[in-house]
Amino acid sequence: MKVRVRIPGTPIACCAPLGAPALSEAEAEATAALFRALGEPARVRIVNLLATQAEPVCVCDFVPALGLAQPTVSHHLKKLTDAGLLQREQRGKWAYYSLKDEAMARVAGLAELKEERA
Repeated sequence: MKVRVRIPGTPIACCAPLGAPALSEAEAEATAALFRALGEPARVRIVNLLATQAEPVCVCDFVPALGLAQPTVSHHLKKLTDAGLLQREQRGKWAYYSLKDEAMARVAGLAELKEERA
């Protein structure tokens, strides 16, 4: 079995919709990596918080919004950033996060399922 190593911060490879006739091994691996990145409720809440904001969000604002300790929030932000879902911008001593548009388009495309099944 091949073990693929992804360099942190590089976007997850393009995924095929789950309703596609068939998924290649690479597409299935990329899709699984995306789901792993979103596999924690705190990470889903981070994505939700960012999706509802017009501007990047300061790391300092996640702690009270999520009710988690700062190291835990940083861990989740790193996982999402490493998966290529978030963009990190350093402003002085604070980091600001926003969603990467192309990554969110891939996530949205995953849910394309056929309405009727044969």
